[in-house]
Amino acid sequence: MMKKSLLPVILLVLGFGFWLSRDFQEIAAGVAIFLFGMLMLEDGFKLFSGGFLETVLEKTTGSVAKSMGFGILSTTIMQSSSLVSVITISFLSAGLISLIAGVGIIFGANIGTTTGAWLVAGFGLKVNIASYALPMLAIAIVLVFQKNKYLRGAGLVLAGLGFLFLGIHYMKEGFESFKDQFDLTRFAMTGLLGLLVYTLVGAAATVVMQSSHATMTLIITALAAGQISYENALALAIGANIGTTITAIIGSFTANYQGKRLALAHLIFNLVTAGVALVFIGPIRQSVDLVSAGVGIADTDFALKLAVFHTIFNTLGVVLMLPLLNRLIRFLERVITPPEEDLSQPKYLSEAVDEFPQTVEVAMRREVKHLYDNAVELILHGLNLHRDEVFASKDIAATVRASRKPVEFDIDERYEARVKTLYSAIVEFATRIGSKDMPADVMDDIYTLRDVAGRIVRAVKAVKHLRRNVNRYTVRRQGAATDLYNQLRTEIARILVEIRQLDLADPDDRSSLWLDQERMQVETDGRETNTRIEALIRQRELDASVATSFLNDSSYAYSAMRDLLGAARAYYIESEDAMAEVERILALDDDELMAIVRDAINDKQKDMAQ
Repeated sequence: MMKKSLLPVILLVLGFGFWLSRDFQEIAAGVAIFLFGMLMLEDGFKLFSGGFLETVLEKTTGSVAKSMGFGILSTTIMQSSSLVSVITISFLSAGLISLIAGVGIIFGANIGTTTGAWLVAGFGLKVNIASYALPMLAIAIVLVFQKNKYLRGAGLVLAGLGFLFLGIHYMKEGFESFKDQFDLTRFAMTGLLGLLVYTLVGAAATVVMQSSHATMTLIITALAAGQISYENALALAIGANIGTTITAIIGSFTANYQGKRLALAHLIFNLVTAGVALVFIGPIRQSVDLVSAGVGIADTDFALKLAVFHTIFNTLGVVLMLPLLNRLIRFLERVITPPEEDLSQPKYLSEAVDEFPQTVEVAMRREVKHLYDNAVELILHGLNLHRDEVFASKDIAATVRASRKPVEFDIDERYEARVKTLYSAIVEFATRIGSKDMPADVMDDIYTLRDVAGRIVRAVKAVKHLRRNVNRYTVRRQGAATDLYNQLRTEIARILVEIRQLDLADPDDRSSLWLDQERMQVETDGRETNTRIEALIRQRELDASVATSFLNDSSYAYSAMRDLLGAARAYYIESEDAMAEVERILALDDDELMAIVRDAINDKQKDMAQ
């Protein structure tokens, strides 16, 4: 909404500026080229990282100090605190990092962003930066057209840097020419009023461009050309720090409550930092003069002094806020509370996690687990069993026999609300991610997890078919029919218990071999069912009509078991170490499995005949 209302104003200002001066066109083009370079740089790092950046982020956020270090380093390398903020919100939304680690990264990013001012003031204004930009662009275009995504990523990064340099050059040239026609220092304002007005101007400019780097570059080039006063430039820099929070705020719109907490933390931190800088502007200016003199910066080199100021007040903000970090976290948790858990809604599949391979995969995995947890409750309730009792039981068969009271609930309604809704969200997410430029291995995992969700849903549907006769034959004792249905309930419950043990086990200790044993047992039991039913009919212990119903129901039950075991294999057995390779070699394929089942049944029938 804000962008739509600002658009006509921005176009009018640009049109008036173009009519007013050709040199203004050069400045505006310089800003546009700079922003285009920022976009290419961000796109390049997304491709070039290939998950590396995300892996580093996950491993370097164990403490506040490490989180800050990552924020400083990543922002220095990528020259984009906005990208770092978006990545952090994405990881926080996916549950990969804690809120305190996310806030630490934002603190570090605010320090890292000051390196951009040093780059422009110390290098961009001192040399003919365009001479570096042109060969960079020429090499970049060759790399961008390569098929290898890492080469394309490197090309986009190089092109982004080239456009950054070119934008700085045009801004500098434009202001140099512009000052011969118009003296913008006529609009200089001193005192408290000037401080407040130019702070607001700096914030507004950053909101429009959504890049504090672009705003700082514009300020430094204008200051170097003598188009703004040093005092007003300091206020503009403070305003740019406030305006840069807009990217995190916009990014939090599609994030969960944790992402919103981080965006609020970013806003609070930058507002406090700006407030301290405005209140203590005098002492900070004196510190800038002392530091500048100490490192050999000329008293009249206001561009480099502005870079010193930018570094000092951002670092001061971190120093002041670090002791209050735990209080800030408690405040955020109190102000933005987690929504009441709605099991029918996706918990992890927000658009905030869409851009990065690591967060996409983790979010999908956790949402499938969410679906499975809902499905387990539905399956057990459908069989008139309770999850806590089954999982705590030491004798599942005895627990099943004792569970004769029906669980009163509408299985169709619960299926629609807690299973079908989540499955639809998972399928939609997989489709959406498939349209993005994701690594092939990540997409393979996403599609595998989507198929796992499909197996879980099929298992629930199978139990829906069972429910009517489970109620009919297990609530009251009805001879052999009750025993048969209790056996089906026991086998499904046992598989769910085993899958839970697999979930609780250390990933290194998980084995696919027991899954093969379970599959073999299911196939054996399924094949033996007909033989057992025939025997019960001959012995007049089972009515033929009941037997027919049971055979249909057992088909559904064994189908559910196969789907549950298949889902467990695909979800949990993913280790790529040597032991996993041995297990893959030992694992049975379907033909081998069926052959063993047939042999086992034949042997059993021969024993019975003898």
